[in-house]
Amino acid sequence: MRARFTQSFKIQGLKSKPVKSVNKPQALKATAPNQIYSWDITYLPTQVLGLFFYLYMVMDIDSRKIVGWQVYEMESSALAADLMTDICQREGVKPDQVTLHSDNGSPMKGAMLATLQELGVMPTFSRPSVSNDNPYSESLFRTLKYRPEYPEKAFENLSTARTWVQYFVHWYNHEHLHSAIKFVTPEQRHNGEDQEILSQRKCVYQQAKLRHPERWSGEIRNWDKVDEVLLNPEK
Repeated sequence: MRARFTQSFKIQGLKSKPVKSVNKPQALKATAPNQIYSWDITYLPTQVLGLFFYLYMVMDIDSRKIVGWQVYEMESSALAADLMTDICQREGVKPDQVTLHSDNGSPMKGAMLATLQELGVMPTFSRPSVSNDNPYSESLFRTLKYRPEYPEKAFENLSTARTWVQYFVHWYNHEHLHSAIKFVTPEQRHNGEDQEILSQRKCVYQQAKLRHPERWSGEIRNWDKVDEVLLNPEK
């Protein structure tokens, strides 16, 4: 009986839908600031259950600097477009200079895409539901929410949320010695100051090794400047 039922089921033929193939995003490489930006939106809790503030944040992947941010009460393509316009003006971005990578959420489309076209900014997108395609923004949000100063209670209002994020951005850009860019701050690398800082560190280490060679079992730490930063590189 079971065999006949199985055969009958196959004859009736419930065919599974073909799985749509989604290609991995194009591999990108930044060799200087203001070449590749990464951006996303994350939730900030409010004191009303089920309601959130939305943190829009744009990062330069070469320098790791947060080049723009804002907190709003809604997700909006138009608000995202305004933020990107402001960033391009402040950073002096020229047409065809910057590529902006994001996920596939609705704020990344509509008015945002039209504005990017006007600004001459090339958009690229992550695959649906693949957070690894946008690792820089994901890592940034993780750093933000795991800071010791991150509020234990929900934000009381929009003003308190913006004030806290402003504090975080100042710390991250101007004080945080980022391990991925050889322990300089994002602001220092964005402004081109990292080369001199790293050269000075290299000299200090070399002189220390000459004075006390017995303390060194090998070469000094590599303080060479990071020349390129990759986004979704080919394996």
